[in-house]
Amino acid sequence: MPAAKPPEFRRRALDLVEAGEPVAQVARNLGISESCLRRWMDQAAVDTGAKEGLTSAEKGELVELRRRMRVLEMENEILKRASAYFARENVLPK
Repeated sequence: MPAAKPPEFRRRALDLVEAGEPVAQVARNLGISESCLRRWMDQAAVDTGAKEGLTSAEKGELVELRRRMRVLEMENEILKRASAYFARENVLPK
């Protein structure tokens, strides 16, 4: 997977398209795929409210919440296993 482009790079690409340059030409000049540039355009439309969908901030929050949920599920599983172990051994930690 290629490295993510910085926000300034994305903004400049979107500005070029908004200025009237063809999407294919802008993508080729910047060394990115046309589909990538179109995704950036779609996300910019969502962020400005011109289109329905999750904004960039909401997507970031969702990623963070899912990551946190995975950690909590792992911690819960560890606690369940420890509880089962101590119940089976009838040994309480001191």
